Amino acid sequence: MKTIKYISILLCLMLAASCSLFQLDNYDAPSETLRGEVVDVATGEPVLTDQGSEGIRVRLIETSWEGNVTPLDFYCRPDGTFQNTKLFEADYNVRVDGPFLPIYLEDKDGIPVVNQTQDIHLEGEKFITFEVSPFLKVELDEMAMVSDGVITARVKVTRGVSKEDFKTLVSRSGNYDDSYLNLTDIQLFVSQSSSCGYRARDERWSNEIKYTGKEFDTSFGKTITITSNPKNPIPSGRKVFIRAAARINYDTPAGSGTKRWNYSETVEIDIP
Repeated sequence: MKTIKYISILLCLMLAASCSLFQLDNYDAPSETLRGEVVDVATGEPVLTDQGSEGIRVRLIETSWEGNVTPLDFYCRPDGTFQNTKLFEADYNVRVDGPFLPIYLEDKDGIPVVNQTQDIHLEGEKFITFEVSPFLKVELDEMAMVSDGVITARVKVTRGVSKEDFKTLVSRSGNYDDSYLNLTDIQLFVSQSSSCGYRARDERWSNEIKYTGKEFDTSFGKTITITSNPKNPIPSGRKVFIRAAARINYDTPAGSGTKRWNYSETVEIDIP
């Protein structure tokens, strides 16, 4: 009888503990919404990107919570807009990192020397805009040629930021090198998806041109010809999308090792 009594008491304690744990976890799911856009400060046009870790990163840090806080990262859509519909009501610091002049930069001692992040209180739904200076402007001629399943496209890349303005800002970190301004590659992404980009490219058909050092410097503002992969012609009757991208030799955020592309608009092509 004593054994049965002890077992009954133990079961009651376990039941009580499980109920207590359930109550602790019984919070409303996060439902606040943050929406936003990243635009060119000079033109008001959206900063085109890729939807993935190579694209524009949005970082939220909750500032209303005391103690260490793990940043919440997510990424912009290809058109430079972003949204997160599963957030708690709180105070946040919002930052974006992408192929544009840094809006947040620290010196070698970890002291902020550039800070254009935004502090917000999120309740319900909020929309914010970041105005930035893109490194490059990439233009893709809509009149691409197709011959025997190979696309020939014309691309023009110009600097969105002068060398002087780039150096003035980045030098404030105490870490500057002229090589940061070098254009490293031009990409022609080909995809059967309209969200064409690095993440949605077809590797059989996409192609790239790589550059070393200052090799591309004399080609800024000039038309560059690039083809889809000539070794893998695109089958007749396919509808594909192409998009050009280019990047410079600079990490964003600084020291991350991630060099992000500036993108062109997407062009739709029917393969005869």
